[in-house]
Amino acid sequence: MSTENEGNAVPSAPSAPSTPPVPPSSSAPTEGAHETAPAAPEPPRTPPHVPAAPAAPTQTHDVPPPHTPPAAPPGTGWPAPPPPPTGWGAPLPPVAEPPRKRSGGGLVAAVLAAALVAGGVGGGIGYWAAEQGGGSSSSTTVAAGEAPADFKREPGTVAAVASKALPSVVTIEAKSGGTEAEGGTGTGFVYDKEGHILTNNHVVASAAEGGTLSATFSNGKKYDAEVVGRAQGYDVAVLKLKNAPSGLTPLPLGNSDKVAVGDSTIAIGAPFGLSNTVTTGIVSAKNRPVASGDGSGAGRNSYMSALQTDASINPGNSGGPLLDARGAVIGINSAIQSAGSGGLGQSQAGSIGLGFAIPVNQAKGVADQLIKTGQPVYPVIGATVNMTEESGGARIADQGEGGTPAVVPGGPAAKAGLKPGDVITKFGDLTIDSGPTLISEIWTHKPGDKVTLTYERGGKETTVDVTLGQRKGD
Repeated sequence: MSTENEGNAVPSAPSAPSTPPVPPSSSAPTEGAHETAPAAPEPPRTPPHVPAAPAAPTQTHDVPPPHTPPAAPPGTGWPAPPPPPTGWGAPLPPVAEPPRKRSGGGLVAAVLAAALVAGGVGGGIGYWAAEQGGGSSSSTTVAAGEAPADFKREPGTVAAVASKALPSVVTIEAKSGGTEAEGGTGTGFVYDKEGHILTNNHVVASAAEGGTLSATFSNGKKYDAEVVGRAQGYDVAVLKLKNAPSGLTPLPLGNSDKVAVGDSTIAIGAPFGLSNTVTTGIVSAKNRPVASGDGSGAGRNSYMSALQTDASINPGNSGGPLLDARGAVIGINSAIQSAGSGGLGQSQAGSIGLGFAIPVNQAKGVADQLIKTGQPVYPVIGATVNMTEESGGARIADQGEGGTPAVVPGGPAAKAGLKPGDVITKFGDLTIDSGPTLISEIWTHKPGDKVTLTYERGGKETTVDVTLGQRKGD
């Protein structure tokens, strides 16, 4: 490499010509004379008719007077004489300094210039090339450093959050009590120090009546469990460990109302039976209306205004915690959009990056109610809406289930003046596009809450306030 090739004009240090003249050994100037001694008077010029090459001086004229050292010929540098002999033997004749190649200085300068341009990686390459160009026979060996023995992961990293949360997450095995035992694997987490475990209803539904349930911690310890209560509509269930161990650490609960799209998420579960699996992602969306089946084929759906995440969630993750970057629970993993099943649910198809979690604020209210009474309580408007029709809103049906009135007499909707055929288009400021969306939003509230509904009738839009009623049990 050269400065010409690089295009960088880097001046090199002056050097001796490639073939300097060798002076007679007996007339070498004193060391450094060409650098520090003042210039001697110019000797008389040779007459034109005298030949240019002077005769070799005799020995008697070898040593010039001390006060008149000869000046170096113009444009040339005299090599320094060898040091005086210090050992035995006759003095050695002076040895001329080997000529330096001009290209060597140019190579080093070019490499250094390239190293400055190239930065970190180029710097290392440039240093190697400079050493080689200098003619050094030694080599430089760089040894890889050893990892610190006391390596610690900083708080807030995924590894640190997972390490703290895993001891409070359990893998649930559910088996039905029939002759042909059915069941599956899901996930749950420690809700309180009394041994309550929070999970999905569809995880334990097959064993809820006459079946068996067990919960295995990350340390391998396994405990039998029983159902305290379950809410099919919310897809929430609470278990209680039999002979619960002391020292249980409940996972801290976050505030799902404060979650923002783009926040980091960490999901823990047992996808396809692989316990203690940790995956990461972000909150992809909020208030996503989701209706998911329980896998029984009976058409019983759960409705949620879900947190959407791209953290990898698969069958077996159900009931597990969705954590934020601090390690607080913001949701319960419940459903996935599956390309294999063509819809939302818990089929055996894998994750495509669309997972849905029940917001923890809703799940907490349901769990507390189940622990207290063993049965869920749902807020209602007292009207039956069409759950299959998508007509730009939630249309109140002409007739209720089993021939009952679609608008319950004396109920919240009736008091607000709603009638069969009305199409509810807004819930507060949120646009309603279908019946499942309306139910999902209603169930984020509690009985007694006052909400604002906007509906259309005969092309006219009306807004009314409705105080939610309640329904106990599924």
